[in-house]
Amino acid sequence: MSKVITAQPLTRASFAPFGEVIDFDTDSHYPINNGRCERYHALVKPEAAGPNGHVLVNLFRGTPYDFPLALTMVERHPFGSQAFIPLSPRPFVVVVCPNGPDGPGEPAAFLTAPGQGVNYPRGLWHGVLTPVGAPQDFVVVDRGGDGSNVEEFYFSHPYEVRLPEGFAP
Repeated sequence: MSKVITAQPLTRASFAPFGEVIDFDTDSHYPINNGRCERYHALVKPEAAGPNGHVLVNLFRGTPYDFPLALTMVERHPFGSQAFIPLSPRPFVVVVCPNGPDGPGEPAAFLTAPGQGVNYPRGLWHGVLTPVGAPQDFVVVDRGGDGSNVEEFYFSHPYEVRLPEGFAP
């Protein structure tokens, strides 16, 4: 039998144990370009450790998932952080797990507000990119370099991830 996890709204406070929220709701901003642009500064700190580690900027195009979602696997990146920044104002689901003694702990799920992104620190167990309702494009900032930067963990029993009651994609 699956354990049920219902996605909660993504906030800086609720997500703080797992990483950083990327959005415009910050005091770290100021005008540039003669006042014609507002810079939202240093929202996350990308990590790129390990042999020949360097930061990459990528574009990902994700296919939406059906809900409820059977969560069978999570992954982590031992040498670098990973940031997902949506290019459209659509929400997506974020699944994260604290590190346990023998792998990932109990998963938590979050539903982003339109336009919010996340940054996972290196070594944090997380679900795969999970668009809701329609295909979605993302800027992804992660680590390149030598060595394998991905570890996968398969749960012995799947978790069932649900969207909040009343949410319609």
